[in-house]
Amino acid sequence: MRTISLKLPDELLAQLAKTAKARRVTKSWLVRESLERALYEQPRRGEVSCYDLARDLAGAVKGLPRDLAENPKYMRGFGR
Repeated sequence: MRTISLKLPDELLAQLAKTAKARRVTKSWLVRESLERALYEQPRRGEVSCYDLARDLAGAVKGLPRDLAENPKYMRGFGR
């Protein structure tokens, strides 16, 4: 594994140290994990995520039960 160096603002470096300590990992490990997420898991610039497409639909239908997404009783008989 190669080594790189980078400059970070003091506030970001402090947050990095605090988070690494809380998670009991090294700062290097946390930076690698964060970089991997940014490069591989996030939608690329110009790509739209499913959340982005449906964000404005959340809460669009009024009068539905609050537990609709969690309670299986609402799915009984669905698709029959």
